[in-house]
Formats: sequence, C-alpha cells, structure tokens
Amino acid sequence: MLYQLARSLLFKLDPETSHDLTLNSMNLMATMGLTKFMGAKQVSAPVEVMGIKFPNPVGLAAGLDKNGVAIDGMAGLGFGFVEVGTVTPRPQPGNPKPRMFRIPEHQAIINRMGFNNLGVDTLLKNIEKSRFDGVLGINIGKNFDTPVENAIDDYLICMRKVYDKATYITVNISSPNTPGLRTLQFGDSLNELLDALKTEQARLASLHGKYVPVAVKIAPDMSEEEFAMVAASLKSYEIDAVIATNTTMSREGVENSPFAQEAGGLSGVPVRNSSTKAIRILARELDGKLPIIGVGGITNGFDAAEKIEAGASLVQVYSGFIYRGPQLIGESVKAIQELQKRQA
Repeated sequence: MLYQLARSLLFKLDPETSHDLTLNSMNLMATMGLTKFMGAKQVSAPVEVMGIKFPNPVGLAAGLDKNGVAIDGMAGLGFGFVEVGTVTPRPQPGNPKPRMFRIPEHQAIINRMGFNNLGVDTLLKNIEKSRFDGVLGINIGKNFDTPVENAIDDYLICMRKVYDKATYITVNISSPNTPGLRTLQFGDSLNELLDALKTEQARLASLHGKYVPVAVKIAPDMSEEEFAMVAASLKSYEIDAVIATNTTMSREGVENSPFAQEAGGLSGVPVRNSSTKAIRILARELDGKLPIIGVGGITNGFDAAEKIEAGASLVQVYSGFIYRGPQLIGESVKAIQELQKRQA
C-alpha cells in the first residue's frame, strides 16, 4: 500500500521532522484527492454522544495536530471527528529536542513534547482558514510557566477563546510532560478546576446561545481507588465526558528498548491494556452518567472494538495511526459495527 511506502521513507527521518513534513502536506493531499490512495475511506456509522452526532465513532486524538494546520487533510482520511491541540494561552516551544522517539518493534512512541504550540490565537486563525464543518474537538492546557495553583486561569482563558469554534472542549490534566499537571487530577485541585469549568461553561452557553460539552482527559497511571475518586468528581460536577487515557509513565513492554530510559509519555501498543482496564473501571464507577472516549494502543480493529466493549462510546487513535495509516480508521469502524451487531 502507498501509505506503507510513504511510512518507510518518513521513518528514515527524525520523528519530529517527519511529523511536521506530513502535517504540512495533508491539506494539499486532501485537496488533490490523493488521500484515497493512502487507504482512506469515508465510512458511515452514525452515533450520538454528548448530544453531538458523530459520522462514525473513530476520531483523531489530540497531539498530532496541535496548531490545527491539517484539519481539512485529517478530515479527508475518514475520521468521524478530529481533536486538535493541546493548545495553551501563550505560544511556547516545548521541551528541548530530541523529544520524540519511535519504538517500531512495539508499535510505540515515547514523547516529551511539552505542549509545544503556537498559542490559542494562532490555532483559532487556522480553524478559520479550514473548510471543515464536522465534529471538531479542541484540547486545552496550561502554559509550562504558569504555577499549578494558577492553572485554572489558563484553562478558562483557552475555554473562553475556543468556545465558539469547538464542537466539544477537552481539558488536558494528564500530560506527563508539564511539571505538576497531573496533580490536577486529584482531590481539591480537581474539584476546584471542575467547578470553575462548569461555571464558565454555563456562562458561555448563555453568551453564545449554544452548549459546548466539556470532556476531561485523564492518565492511565492511577490505582483503582484513584479512578473511582476521579469518577465521583466527574459525576458530581456533571462533566460531559471523560477521555481515557493519555500516555503512560510506565515502561512495561519496552524495557529492553534503547529508548526505555528516555523521559516522557509512552503511547501505542504497550499502553493498550492499561487504557482498557481504566475504561472498564470508569464504566463501572460512572454507571452511564457520562460517556467515555477510549484511546490508547489501538492498532487494529480488534483493539478499537475492545475499547467499546469495555465501556467506551467513541475511540481515538494516534500512535496506531502513525504505524498503520488511514486503513486503521475504516478497519476500526467496521470492527465496532460488527461488535454492536453481535451485542444487539
């Protein structure tokens, strides 16, 4: 397949260089109708989640297109929804390079990008240029130099700015690459953040005349008791969805890789089981009160269907998409449809 040839060439380059090269060419490929030669297919499998109608349940996870430069190109690959970001109030360069490492033998990636992005205002300009009219998630975070105790301010700044352009907003409190960020997942810090977000969401809904759902993205590196506490807070503050999960700090499954000692979050196949376990726990604790978007280690249709079977309503792909290409999207939609037929 053409994608496999392209991937073999891109994998000869530094991971971040190939990433940027691919993003910059995506919109042109879509405009020229070339995405179909990469294995892209538009598969219809409508589903309604958070009050939003999704063309199909397989989306692009945040992180691949932080600045929204390739929205049209990504939409042309067959995704049911596209999530851009993580974006911060102010531009920031992220962590020093190199900061992304492929582990092909395990279909995995380690990254410590550090929310490198051009800032929320640039993202909004890129969205304005886009012709995409589908489901667009916007993932927001805090600047690295904003103290954790002031993190709420950054989230509210981003929320206000993106509200009118987002179909839904994701609050990223689980990246391992921004110091202190994951502490926002627990106790009073989490409750204060959720309270502020819901208050602001209500104000913005009145101001704009529309309700934009808010999802919270969490880490896989929690105990069962911690997942239960997070679930209780999400229910209490009536958050619209939870995204499970972000990358892991664990190196289980890649211990023998030369990159195993590199700092950063691990994604891809090694995080699949922990992500699915998190979904099962959340599904039990949430008891249908809010939907789960499953992400982590999806590299084939079985993995996608497994996330749905565990309790997710939608799934997202990132690392698996890097390794498999657009073929993964249609394969995942088909597997989910087959699961749902068996369950009917």
